[in-house]
Amino acid sequence: MSPDFNSVAKPYDYISRLVFGNALVESQVSLLNHIPGNSVILIVGGGTGWILEEICKIHSTGLKIVYVEVSSNMIAMARKRNIKQNSVSFIHKPVEEYNPNELFDIIITPFFFDLFVKKIVKKLFSHIDKSLKPQGLWLYTDFIPPKYQTKLWQKILLKSMYLFFGVLSQVEASSLVDMDYYFDKGYNLVTENWFYGKFIRSNIYKKQESKDLKNQPDCAE
Repeated sequence: MSPDFNSVAKPYDYISRLVFGNALVESQVSLLNHIPGNSVILIVGGGTGWILEEICKIHSTGLKIVYVEVSSNMIAMARKRNIKQNSVSFIHKPVEEYNPNELFDIIITPFFFDLFVKKIVKKLFSHIDKSLKPQGLWLYTDFIPPKYQTKLWQKILLKSMYLFFGVLSQVEASSLVDMDYYFDKGYNLVTENWFYGKFIRSNIYKKQESKDLKNQPDCAE
């Protein structure tokens, strides 16, 4: 079951800034200058759509963007964003039900995989991975998995977030999956940035070759 963010769509950005200041925004924006002009971009779980405006500040024209979001309220807010002369297609469905007829130059998954349990993450990663061209870039931003959590406040804050969104948005996950396990199988790390006391990590990965994760053993946390 996909999480339901309709009830928190309007206050979502306010809540995130109340807790994290500008860290969630800055962590995502830090990667956007790596997007080449005239790119074909897939954004998965982009929320209220503010990231569209940030991308379009860099490239005012020439981009083809597909915006996949499961929340109808989030989609409605994203549609109102200023995309300048770029093309954006809004897809209101879970990403696992979206089967594109083309490959993408760029994939962006901002704070997406933290919503799912390990067995679902494996399926989602494999599905999304197939949509990225060889040598394409994956812009990944999320909270750090347990192996990087060295401070007590990080563990407490993460637990509180899962409790909050578990009640309001039916998020089934209760811990973070180590995404290094998946990216290490077919991607090279291009750049890595840390935010909010190293609680948030923003990475860019370059796809080297297509990998089928379906039948591989899953040892991720």
